[in-house]
Amino acid sequence: MTFDELAVGQTASFAKTITEADILLFCAVSGDTNPVHIDAEAAKASMFGERIAHGMLSASLISTVLGTRLPGPGTIYLSQTLKFKAPVRIGQTVTATVEVTALDPAKKRATLATRCTVEGKAVLEGEAGVMLP
Repeated sequence: MTFDELAVGQTASFAKTITEADILLFCAVSGDTNPVHIDAEAAKASMFGERIAHGMLSASLISTVLGTRLPGPGTIYLSQTLKFKAPVRIGQTVTATVEVTALDPAKKRATLATRCTVEGKAVLEGEAGVMLP
């Protein structure tokens, strides 16, 4: 998608069910081996009562939307704010949604509201800045 094809209010989403394998692979890629993600006994004693996915695993789904759907291939991620609101558990489906909120024609940049939900409930919210080709 080119900058000229973007409009404020456009949205796109991507959904993924989080699996045990996703968490273990994310541990391997990121190096984040926090026991709340991989150790059932430690997680049971945590405030969550069970293992949870990495917050950044859910956040990475925003990158999927930006790079493959809206604006799409060629998009350069410039910035991202994140506010984590709830945990994601194994077996839950996370839906990442972005919405164009502002356009800067002089720089060919866009600002997008970003949100991940599980069953309609926000698990993270933020704002992304991107540059288009």
